[in-house]
Order: sequence, then C-alpha cells, then structure tokens
Amino acid sequence: MGQPTRGTTGHNRLRRCDRWLVHSPRVRTALQSAADPLVVDLGYGALPVTTLELASRLRTVRFDVRVIGLEIDPERVRTAQATKRDNIEFALGGFELAGHRPVLVRAFNVLRQYPEDAVAAAWTLMRSRLAPGGLVVDGTCDELGRRCCWVLLDSQGPISLTLACDPFAIERPSNLAERLPKVLIHHNVSGRPINTLLNAADRAWASVAGHGVFGPRERWRAMLNLLRDSGVPVEPPRRRMRDGVLTVPWATVAPQPL
Repeated sequence: MGQPTRGTTGHNRLRRCDRWLVHSPRVRTALQSAADPLVVDLGYGALPVTTLELASRLRTVRFDVRVIGLEIDPERVRTAQATKRDNIEFALGGFELAGHRPVLVRAFNVLRQYPEDAVAAAWTLMRSRLAPGGLVVDGTCDELGRRCCWVLLDSQGPISLTLACDPFAIERPSNLAERLPKVLIHHNVSGRPINTLLNAADRAWASVAGHGVFGPRERWRAMLNLLRDSGVPVEPPRRRMRDGVLTVPWATVAPQPL
C-alpha cells in the first residue's frame, strides 16, 4: 500500500538516524527483548545501500538481527536482490509491511513525498503491523544526511521528535526546518509548537555564541543545556556524540490545527 517515490539515496545518508537508533535505550530494549529481531527498512530507494548499512549498525546491538528492505517498485526490488546477504532480504511491499510483524520500522524520506493528510493513515497502518513492543521511525533528511529530523512512534502513537545535524553544516538550529517530517513541516508558522521550539533553539544558540571558540559541537551542547534550564524538556544526550541532536517529547511539538 502506497505510491512510488523518487527513490534518491546515497551511501551514509541515514548515518545520523542509525547512530541514534543504536544508542537509544528504547530501541535497544525493543531489539534485545524481541523473540524475532526483525527490522523493516521501508522505501530504501533506487539502491539498497542504506538497508545494508542499517543491518551492519544494528548488529552491534543484536548480532542476529534480520533486516528486510521493502520497496513498492518491482524493479528496485530486483536490483536489490542481487546484493542479498545473510539475514538481509528485499521484497515488494508498502505501509502494510508485506505481512511482516517487525520490532522496528525505519521509513525515511517516504512520507515526505505524500500529502500531509496521508500521514495519519500510514502511521496507523504501520503501527498496527508491529510486533509487541515495536517501534516506527518516520524521518526526512537532506541528500548528504547532514540535516535530519524524525519521529519515533510505538503502537499507541508518536513518542518524540528528534532534530539531528552536523553542527558544522548549519548557521542556526532552525536551518533544520526544511527537513521536518511531513506531519510537522506545514505547521512551522508563528504560534505553533514546532515554530516555538525552533525559535527557542535559535535564541539559545545565539546566547551561547561564545562557546563557538571551542567548536560548533560544544556550542550545540551549551545550547541544549540552556534550553533545558529554560524549561524545554530536552532529552539529555546519551553520550558525547559528534552529531548535534535535540530530542523532545512529542507533546512539545504536536501539531495544532492551522
């Protein structure tokens, strides 16, 4: 179920999301406790490189993880099947997940190409196909993977929003607005929660400009601390990552009617 999308892809394009998945306590718990550690990479594009990379990275969490790349375009599936490896498969499928019940679904740069009113139904369908304790990641990134945003969902609905970037590749946090998931991108207007968050991040970024002498990564960490001190429920960093990551509960940015 779904429609063909442009299918652009590239090596390491989704590395920031993959790194986040590998170190997310909730994702690690879901994978490690699953009876069948099945992961679906939905809409991998013209080439299956990001599916192969996802499998390699998740095996640091659980060595026996199985990954199935699903595409709605039969020609893309045929191309990918030539690269089949142990515990990695490719098949025809869409939001119905081809009948599988995975513990994790990564759907990147897919719903970005759909109308906003299609998001809720796609989310509901994917969530209904999850294994117990399963999770969905719906995200968008630029062509080089330097600016990324994604929503984490479970069977009940969205849990959190994450903004991630190469801090060397932005002038201010709101540069990430162009890569917001489809469910949020049209709500980035004055008075809406996502716009309020981005404006607060920009103000905090400007306020900690002095930390820039130590590099943009240190400045990003200082920005997170300032946001947290001001009452924004920013998730504490799991470790000193090279990525600039900002994660907030979904309730902080949940869209309101325009």
